[in-house]
Amino acid sequence: QVQLVESGGGLVQAGGSLRLSCAASRSIFSINVMGWYRQAPGKQRELVAAISNGGATTYADSVKGRFTISRDDVKNTVYLQMNSLKPEDTAVYYCNVGPTLLRRFTTWGPGTQVTVSS
Repeated sequence: QVQLVESGGGLVQAGGSLRLSCAASRSIFSINVMGWYRQAPGKQRELVAAISNGGATTYADSVKGRFTISRDDVKNTVYLQMNSLKPEDTAVYYCNVGPTLLRRFTTWGPGTQVTVSS
């Protein structure tokens, strides 16, 4: 199975930007949909954005217009550009296969922490 390593998180002030990267251990060309998820303390993990291998994207209402997901199947990397960050964006961000491909046994990497100060 593919191993995914997230990076790019950090501490930023509200209104700032971050670019997250998800590096895969092998080709993601065959993975139809890749997604970014996040989990805030005390909350369920939620889908933030997803992108198909055809370039179709979907975003959570809370981030639409501020975040942009992209993928580079040559570099085997998925990105999440986050602009106009808000304190409520604070969470650990994870990448994985798209929602329909997730299973109870699907594993998750360590994620990358994003903290937005007010």
